Amino acid sequence: MSDLLKKFDAWLEDKGPAALVIREHLMPVEGSDGVLFPSTFAAGDGFVGGYNIDDFGNGKNICLVDSVGSQANRIEPLFAKGKYAGLVPQIVVKAGDKSVNLLEAGHRAGDAIVRCSALQQDLQKAFNDVRKGNAEALAKIAPTSLVFGAWDSRDTQAKLPRLIASTIRAFDIRRLTRSAQYVPAADYVEEGLLEEPADLKDAQGRVKGKHPFAQRGFVHVPASGSHGGVIATGGIRRDATLHLAALRLLGAGEETKTPILRRYILGLAMTAFTHSPSGYLRQGCNLVLDPDKPREFVEVYGDGRRTPAKLSHGDALEYAEVAAKTFGVGESRGVNFDTDLAKKDVSEDKKTKKKAAGTRAI
Repeated sequence: MSDLLKKFDAWLEDKGPAALVIREHLMPVEGSDGVLFPSTFAAGDGFVGGYNIDDFGNGKNICLVDSVGSQANRIEPLFAKGKYAGLVPQIVVKAGDKSVNLLEAGHRAGDAIVRCSALQQDLQKAFNDVRKGNAEALAKIAPTSLVFGAWDSRDTQAKLPRLIASTIRAFDIRRLTRSAQYVPAADYVEEGLLEEPADLKDAQGRVKGKHPFAQRGFVHVPASGSHGGVIATGGIRRDATLHLAALRLLGAGEETKTPILRRYILGLAMTAFTHSPSGYLRQGCNLVLDPDKPREFVEVYGDGRRTPAKLSHGDALEYAEVAAKTFGVGESRGVNFDTDLAKKDVSEDKKTKKKAAGTRAI
């Protein structure tokens, strides 16, 4: 066995660290007092919509800048590019004129686009095997689902925890608002080019933003007091965790195969964990490392000990390549989205809900 393949076996032992943790302090490219635009979320479940800010009522608050799911979706497509692509099978589903790599599907191996394809039965078996403690089959089809987590919520109900979790938060933020005024190239109504409709304005005489004239750019439209970003007076921080304790729960059905599977998944996880994602998250949110605050990278043990960790991205990739070769990367495949399977999927879902409703009524 290659010495390199055994290099990180201490992290796979039960007495090894519970997790690896990276903590990075960030700042807007404009400076520590620059304005950044966090994620916005739709209203629902009592949430009014907009920025996700937890206010503690004592002047302290925490604002979610980029969620765990969003961070995973930024990192996972790495494995479709260049030198990383050979580490995992490339599963591409053609749906109409669009081709979607499984690495880009929102629910990974549990996504509808792959569930309703020729891989349906293979994935169903793989998920059922996972529920029985054998993740080998899934690692041959969708190994990054074992790294970033998946839930086959529409079929087997198999759940895979995230081995890697990364989140960006801003602390003690000050909210800003912004206003704008759209001015059309010509005053179409005033010039008699268009007739002003009776329902263009509301009871206060203001132009309705959702009116077709407003939406198509034919009238003046003010936009006042909308989200204008935040200033993080308490700093911005990215917290990333590689849960080794969860990785050690993965099995391959046979005692001799399990270490090989775990090394393969560890290699993928370390490669993703040490990769530096782009700091450009969205318009108005371009973050860089804060040079005045050191980056923390530690091993965290079950007894609470925290010891400095050392792992470069190059070392992680080198290990991943050897571990992948030893495990045997699954076959890359191109399949078509099956409309008939999708219709059947929807039909069976309706039957299940109807049956469940009937059961509750008894």
